[in-house]
Amino acid sequence: MKIKIFYNKSVHENAAYYYELAKECKEKISGLEKAIKETEKEIEEAKKPQKKEVKVKREKEWYEKFHHAYTADGKLLIGGRNAQQNDQAVAKYMEDTDLFFHADIQGASAVILKDGLSASEEELQETAQFAACFSKAWTNANAAVDVYAVKKDQLSKHATGGFIPTGAFAILGERKWFRNTKLQLRIGIKDDKITIIPAVSKISLKDELILAASKTGKEKGALAKSLAKRFKVHVDELLEILPNGKSRTMLK
Repeated sequence: MKIKIFYNKSVHENAAYYYELAKECKEKISGLEKAIKETEKEIEEAKKPQKKEVKVKREKEWYEKFHHAYTADGKLLIGGRNAQQNDQAVAKYMEDTDLFFHADIQGASAVILKDGLSASEEELQETAQFAACFSKAWTNANAAVDVYAVKKDQLSKHATGGFIPTGAFAILGERKWFRNTKLQLRIGIKDDKITIIPAVSKISLKDELILAASKTGKEKGALAKSLAKRFKVHVDELLEILPNGKSRTMLK
């Protein structure tokens, strides 16, 4: 082994130099040994069987394929997302004790209030507003629209001398009217789920916003993206429940 001696330094200075050099080498070796041990530990951990978190997909309820909400008193209301669902909602799910709601405009969701014949006036107002919002009136950015309600036996798919298109119904007899129903909804979190309800509902939502139809608001897709960030949910969940057309948001 060769040792370099610095002729311009004293014996003590040369010794001090090699002492510091040896100290640095020792520290490097110690650090290397520590790194080796940590690597070995990581390798051992990697060899162990990993527990994978399995997410169980929740099975949806039958009414979740429709626009839906609950009244403040717990009655279910459903509305068709398109003409085919309008027919389906009435033909398959409407019972004699239910009520049928429809905005007085061409192009609207057929909304069914389950057990509507026993509903309070407040529940009728909630359902009327829901029907108003899920209609062409929202796309048109109307401030309000008239809505009517009838019983099941007042609906018909047959008209004398006329044609009833898919999703539409002939109405027989007197209608109960809800004039100038405001187009507003509330959106927020309830039971850890993104929820949309009529603005007049007394149901409390977490971190809620008011939605209103607006010509200068955000398109449905853009609004869904911004709300998805706010509520930390997937954008598809918003696209399923938001009305078609432009909307603006307001704090309650």
